[in-house]
Amino acid sequence: MFGDELRKAREAAGMTQERLAFDADLDRTYISRLEHDKKSPTLDTLFRICDALGVAASTLVARVERSRKR
Repeated sequence: MFGDELRKAREAAGMTQERLAFDADLDRTYISRLEHDKKSPTLDTLFRICDALGVAASTLVARVERSRKR
């Protein structure tokens, strides 16, 4: 759920996992684990990722909510 939406947002921003990780001050393998739903981000991490993507955290969370209802 979250991982799919994160990947879509990252790709829409034209970013690699490595670029997103660098911009959010995270490890690339952590981004990969998030995208594969192996980890869940803390709120602080969610905000850092969304800032790096240029997307509001509320927007990304709303996308996850919509995908859960399908």
